[in-house]
Amino acid sequence: MKNIFNSWRRDLPASIVVFFVALPLCLGIGLASTSVNGIPPMPLSGLISGIIGGVIVGLISNSRLGVSGPAAGLITVVLSSITLLGSFEFFLSAVMLAGVFQLLFALLRAGIIANYLPSGVIKGMLAAIGITLILKEIPHLIGYDKDYIGDESFLQNDGHNTLSELLYAVKALDPGIAIIGLFSLGLIFLFDLPVFKKARIFKFIPAILWVIILGTLMNILFASSGVSLEIAKEHMVQIPEISSIQQLLAQLHFPALEAFTRTEVYWVALTIAAIASLETLLSVEAIDRLDPKKSITNPNRELLAQGVGNFFTGLIGGIPVTQVIVRSTANLNSGGESKSSAILHGFWLLLAILLFAPFLNKIPLATLAAILISVGYKLTNFNLIKNQFSKGWDQFIPFFVTIIAILFTDLLKGIGIGLVVAIFYIIKKNFSGNHEVIKGEKEVEISFGEHVNFLNIASIKNTLRNLPDGSAVCINTERSKSLDFDIRELLLDFTEVTSKSRNIQVRWVGDQFKKQ
Repeated sequence: MKNIFNSWRRDLPASIVVFFVALPLCLGIGLASTSVNGIPPMPLSGLISGIIGGVIVGLISNSRLGVSGPAAGLITVVLSSITLLGSFEFFLSAVMLAGVFQLLFALLRAGIIANYLPSGVIKGMLAAIGITLILKEIPHLIGYDKDYIGDESFLQNDGHNTLSELLYAVKALDPGIAIIGLFSLGLIFLFDLPVFKKARIFKFIPAILWVIILGTLMNILFASSGVSLEIAKEHMVQIPEISSIQQLLAQLHFPALEAFTRTEVYWVALTIAAIASLETLLSVEAIDRLDPKKSITNPNRELLAQGVGNFFTGLIGGIPVTQVIVRSTANLNSGGESKSSAILHGFWLLLAILLFAPFLNKIPLATLAAILISVGYKLTNFNLIKNQFSKGWDQFIPFFVTIIAILFTDLLKGIGIGLVVAIFYIIKKNFSGNHEVIKGEKEVEISFGEHVNFLNIASIKNTLRNLPDGSAVCINTERSKSLDFDIRELLLDFTEVTSKSRNIQVRWVGDQFKKQ
């Protein structure tokens, strides 16, 4: 605990950037998750999750750069769960139980799953999220806010999809919003140039904060000048303004104790725990790979932190939390050094509710959309695409398929499709055989690798089948640390029976395997 604030000079400005990335996402995901027919939306639910994810999860987690909060990937699960259970209070009970299940996952060391995610799929996921962010935030940049900020699914709640939304957005373009949005986006890329990065003014106030200040001032200028470019209230940040503790308590919701007697609550809790844990482990693996210091997060410790976080977010009226890639990447790109930046961003979200709402509600959503587009641009690293292509088809195709699948479905479905393709190539590689055929002048050498299993049997059979009758062959298993029983049996049958019928002379190097 003593060491996490040692790097505050870098973590403090990074936490401000993460706060402004998290703010629209918490609001958008919170409203989208609780907009169920017959139940009033809970505007504070996403912000509560952001606070819990920042402060409580941040304190327990050992992830250097990971940031937790509400995740767009859980919106569908949350909506269907609230509908099934019939009330938000019953749903909160399920969220608390989901936290308990995650604690059990941590005790069972389920975090080991993170070690078996193929690199191509993880990198494809990062690129896909970046492209999705860019495509999804362009409408908000020019004033079309029908869909919520933070949506990741191809099919949207407003009846459009990611691509058709762009067409509707262009038709409904708002000149004032577009000017501020494009101005903000231009400033972000301008301030990212080396000449501006070195400027003293950006050492005290992050460049992103300057963008927000200038974008907000531009709208105030539009309003005071009398031109018809002023942004309407619905296109600006909308944090509930709370002036007293009583008003705050009136907006909070608490779990219903009677919910724990219903079987379906436990099924909902298990579903939330499983999906939230998977999203968290995906983010942990992705951020650790991006981390320039190559820190290694303990995945079981992270599941423990998420479990505690979800228990408390359910206790005081939030929606489920996971570690999330967009906010974590923003933390990385803005220079975060330790988990204190994640913790501080949670405190800024708390102050946003208690003190700063009247000021923050003057910020145009277009300016925040510009920030998210810049995050997406940095995630969509074109050098990454080039590098994956240079590694061969077995690495590039799972990478590319993951990108396309996420773009046209959603994060979890896309990852699932990418994993299937990656596993296909892994199996194909195993089927190709862990052995090498070396043709000499007098004999053919078949040299086996360290580990040869039953998946290699088809290719080994093919190699033995294609040996010319009357030839000489050397079976070399000196490098092999393990040969499956099926492989040993195949080689012994060939040596003692098949070779004699085909007049093939066999010399076995490493014949200890013949005795096993």
